[in-house]
Amino acid sequence: MIDLHGFGDQLLQGAVVTLELALSSLFVGLILGLLGASAKLSSVKVFRWIAHGYTTIIRGIPELLTVLIIYFGATSVLMSIAGLFGYEEYIEVGAFAAGVTALGLTFGAYATEVFRGALQSIPKGQHEAAIALGMGPVRKFYRIILPQVWRIALPGLGNLFLVLLKDTALVSVVGLDDIMRKANIAVSSTKEAFLFYLVAAFMYLALTIISMAFVSYMEKRASRGLTRG
Repeated sequence: MIDLHGFGDQLLQGAVVTLELALSSLFVGLILGLLGASAKLSSVKVFRWIAHGYTTIIRGIPELLTVLIIYFGATSVLMSIAGLFGYEEYIEVGAFAAGVTALGLTFGAYATEVFRGALQSIPKGQHEAAIALGMGPVRKFYRIILPQVWRIALPGLGNLFLVLLKDTALVSVVGLDDIMRKANIAVSSTKEAFLFYLVAAFMYLALTIISMAFVSYMEKRASRGLTRG
């Protein structure tokens, strides 16, 4: 039995925070990815420019810098805005909120390209058939287009989520009590760096294996209608 010197519960709490951060960032990133892909395929040039600028900038900056810029930059922006209304108290953006924003933006930038490819792979006949059935744009998207886009994009999104799950460790630098920060605290207290970093590695590996199994299940579920008969 491995002696974790009483830090076992702390590491488990860190795992919960890590999972919460990953899932929250995934939710934000999926929305941004869909919006970004739609903007890139839009007939409105301004939307295409905004989407292109978003993906170029975010994908060109390391995730760690994105976390730091948002964590410290958002505080400065909020304090400047509050100062306009006479509020002079210090405003601090929470590490969790900064992490969700930074990782969500990063996931969304890469998901934009995944969704764009999926949207472009939908045959034009699908759009024409939906219009012939009297479906409006919104109903057509949710009933016809989105289910197919989800099936096509799911493998790519699954890979992006695995990267996102590991990137959550970056948010520990701004004080989030995730697996990595809990491991660092344990190392500082016990001086057993190899033990706790190895345990942290196995915890990330366990989360990754579970995520891979879930993504595989979702892929089979999304494709089950295609494999019958």
